Amino acid sequence: MPLTHFDYWKVHAANRTNLRLLVPGSGWVAYADRIGQENKIEDRGSKEEIESALTNALSASNFLTLTGAGASFCARNPDGQPQAPSMSDLWHAVAAAVGAPEFAAVCARFEKAKLHKNIEKLLSLCKVYLELNEAALEDDTDVMAVRTFVPLAEKCILGKVDYVTAETELPAHEAYVRKIGRRGFRKTRAKIFTTNYDLSLEEAARRLRFTIIDGFSHSLDQVYDRQYFEYDIVRREPSKEAPDYIPNVFQLYKLHGSTDWRRVGADVVRSRDNAVGEPVLIYPRSSKYQEAFDPPYLDMMSAFQAALREPDSAIVVAGFGFNDDHISRPILAALESNLSFRLIICDPGFIRCYEDLTDDPMGEPVVHAIPDVETHPNPMLERIRLLAQSGDPRVHLINGRFEDLADAMPDLIGQTDRERHAERVRSMREVG
Repeated sequence: MPLTHFDYWKVHAANRTNLRLLVPGSGWVAYADRIGQENKIEDRGSKEEIESALTNALSASNFLTLTGAGASFCARNPDGQPQAPSMSDLWHAVAAAVGAPEFAAVCARFEKAKLHKNIEKLLSLCKVYLELNEAALEDDTDVMAVRTFVPLAEKCILGKVDYVTAETELPAHEAYVRKIGRRGFRKTRAKIFTTNYDLSLEEAARRLRFTIIDGFSHSLDQVYDRQYFEYDIVRREPSKEAPDYIPNVFQLYKLHGSTDWRRVGADVVRSRDNAVGEPVLIYPRSSKYQEAFDPPYLDMMSAFQAALREPDSAIVVAGFGFNDDHISRPILAALESNLSFRLIICDPGFIRCYEDLTDDPMGEPVVHAIPDVETHPNPMLERIRLLAQSGDPRVHLINGRFEDLADAMPDLIGQTDRERHAERVRSMREVG
């Protein structure tokens, strides 16, 4: 059995040295230099190029980042508590919640579709099936079984993705938020876009005492209104004539909704009480494209598309598989039309055979530069890969995980006096 990237990453702790950069003509080049005899450098690593690309991106006039499901797998809860679920985990959880016989009966209706334990595909087929049988009578047991299944499955998914608590270990998210949120506040605020429902980024910001602008009011109840994205936070001091923008602030756009969004009447409010309103989530299914253009998702998507068109824009993508066309296509369009646009994608699946990455006894990669000869199975990523291979200086592809990228992100601004003070106060309160 060939070594897969799943096997490889299980035994490698988060570290920037895990990263490999696609260098045209050379392949996937290791982060560190290859040191030969007499302690001389035989082959240069990609460290300087990766650092330069990330620094330039963070220094852009308009910086944004996009995270997907792959960015949540490094969040860890204590043993015995829920963890960040994969698609396979959601499949098994839904099966258990619905009941084995009922779940098997629903799957049997679509057996020719080769589901392969893909919950997104199953829910997509269920939605199409229900639309085609919208006029079915209540005594149609087949249709009623599917109608009953879908809300049960969605309720189960909501419970599984709502796993973040005060005890969740989030070192990578905290590092990522800290480095991005500290970006010079004289420029536009950094924008974090995510397709994840969980509260990893919000919890990381809370621990760091960073401020999020996410479209919700700062009153009780917290109510969503797109105008709040246009607001900012300043400090007014009697001794100064003009207000001063405070540091450690970023904007957060949740493209597919959030576990703490509830629709109550005409409003979307923030609450983790399942008894309040209806959840506001775009569940995993192929109709995400159409649903993404309903409010409040429309506001998020509009902001995403507008940000990509801004001059001197840079986006760092991590944990997103480019399987959602409504998100992938605007990025491709920006590459085609915006000459000042820069794109960095970090994904552990660019290299699909990991035999060459097995460490030798000295801890150095066996192959310093792995040839890039495989066509990527995702057509969107394949087009971007070919662009990078052609030498387009705007595009950088990095093989690695979100947590490796978080370690590699540069800290352009050091810890402020206010942050150090907050840490001291927090440590003092924890004593006793």
